Amino acid sequence: MKTEFSAPAEDLAEKGKEYLDARVDDVKLRLVKGLSISLSKLLGLILFLGVVSSFLLVLSFGIILLLAEWCKFSYGVSAMIVAGVLLVGAAVVFLLRDKMFRSGFVRLFIKLFFGGDDDA
Repeated sequence: MKTEFSAPAEDLAEKGKEYLDARVDDVKLRLVKGLSISLSKLLGLILFLGVVSSFLLVLSFGIILLLAEWCKFSYGVSAMIVAGVLLVGAAVVFLLRDKMFRSGFVRLFIKLFFGGDDDA
């Protein structure tokens, strides 16, 4: 029951509830936006890594065959040479992983969740 004295307080409580509901909806929408962008980037990265892995596999087989033919190595020796080169490449990536990936991911997530509304 609204009285002349309690009407402003009841209106204030109602407006406060509406504001709180609007803020909760805003947080939910921002969270959904950030998660959807992150998930799409993750799936794109997985697809890209799958294609690159397939390419490297076929390229490795080709190099093994070429080494065996050109240098008169057996296929096993050629495979070991290619595996050694790939192992050295993997070691370099492992040693430089902080510079190459970690700071980039931190910047990406800061941009996704705290700013960067220009790409939405």
